[in-house]
Amino acid sequence: MKNIAIIGYGTVGSGTVELFEKNREAIDKKVERDCDIKYILDLRDFPGDPYEDRMIKDFNIILNDPEIEVVAELVGGATFAYDYTKALLSAGKSVVTSNKELVATHGAELIKLANEHNCSYLFEASVGGGIPIIRPLNKCLAGNKILQISGILNGTTNFILYKMINDQMTFEDALKLAQENGYAEANPTADVEGHDACRKICILASLAYGKHIYPDYVHCSGISHITLDDVAYAENAGFAIKLIGCASMLENGKINAMVSPRFVEKSNLLSNVNDVFNAITITGDGVGDVMFYGAGAGKLPTASAVVGDIIDCLMHHSISIPLHWDDSEDNNFIADYKDAKVSMYVRVEVKEDIANIKSKLSETFGTVLFIERDNRPENELAFITSTMVEREIDKKLDQIKDKAEVKSKIRLL
Repeated sequence: MKNIAIIGYGTVGSGTVELFEKNREAIDKKVERDCDIKYILDLRDFPGDPYEDRMIKDFNIILNDPEIEVVAELVGGATFAYDYTKALLSAGKSVVTSNKELVATHGAELIKLANEHNCSYLFEASVGGGIPIIRPLNKCLAGNKILQISGILNGTTNFILYKMINDQMTFEDALKLAQENGYAEANPTADVEGHDACRKICILASLAYGKHIYPDYVHCSGISHITLDDVAYAENAGFAIKLIGCASMLENGKINAMVSPRFVEKSNLLSNVNDVFNAITITGDGVGDVMFYGAGAGKLPTASAVVGDIIDCLMHHSISIPLHWDDSEDNNFIADYKDAKVSMYVRVEVKEDIANIKSKLSETFGTVLFIERDNRPENELAFITSTMVEREIDKKLDQIKDKAEVKSKIRLL
């Protein structure tokens, strides 16, 4: 039975078709009936493609075909994809996607719509590429209160930071190499400024804590300001710099969510996740710490997650697979990130005698760990504060602004 459609025949779409056809016999056995891809929707032409006979350009053909049970939406963005998805779910057709922007922006609405029409909206591929994370969080860890989620959620930034640490490349040179290797887009803003990782932590936190966390609710900062000086200080102090997405439930019931560069101790497994790989650590009150690691992007790894969701929908035809979080009308349940306790790496340019500044910092902060690097300029000083509310750290740094100019601040994980 030809009961599957693919929307978008780019990298992930073509990978999905390739993987499905390669493993079709095994998939049929899992589903316990014959299944096949009937349509591939794309506005471009693909002359000579082995699946050219399945290519169409009219979305309504898919929408109005009663034989189609499952549609893989792989076009990305939150415009056309949103309209397509709403129409399909309203027609009772299950939709699977790798579209993190759409899920992070409209997930609560689309999940509700799927439930109302006895179909499913699944998005395993939206976070971590081929790493299983949505399903384990929703099912295997359902008996836990999720205390914290933290992870390296963007392979492009991890590659750039790895090259800065391992090969002493500048940010600009590492970004250029990432673009040459196809890891970064011509416009890399979504990656390097943390927006991609922000969408992903929003999806995971919404699922874990049951309320839609929109990207606008989450403090987000990227890696474009990281220098080789910061990398050297981190290395000497026993840390690696990683872009980390974090979410946790505080004692007052509010959710603390953030994306930012972090100093990660070398003893933490996340510090050893290199190149384009992703890793996500989940802490549950029963299971403790569990880590999910693997290829966070790429044609076939992402297609693996998409095909897995297709199979799940085919096995549960006319049944809504349970995924849920409530929508939110405001961000009152999100904690102000400045009120969180944190330890901070700070690099300053000193305007007076460095011994006097060291004394002043020790007086202001109490316990301060001063750190060194090779070829440190005489007027530069780097240190790590003790753990305190971030707002207090800012106040204390403001007290010395006439004596030292802050050049870099990076939180510790």
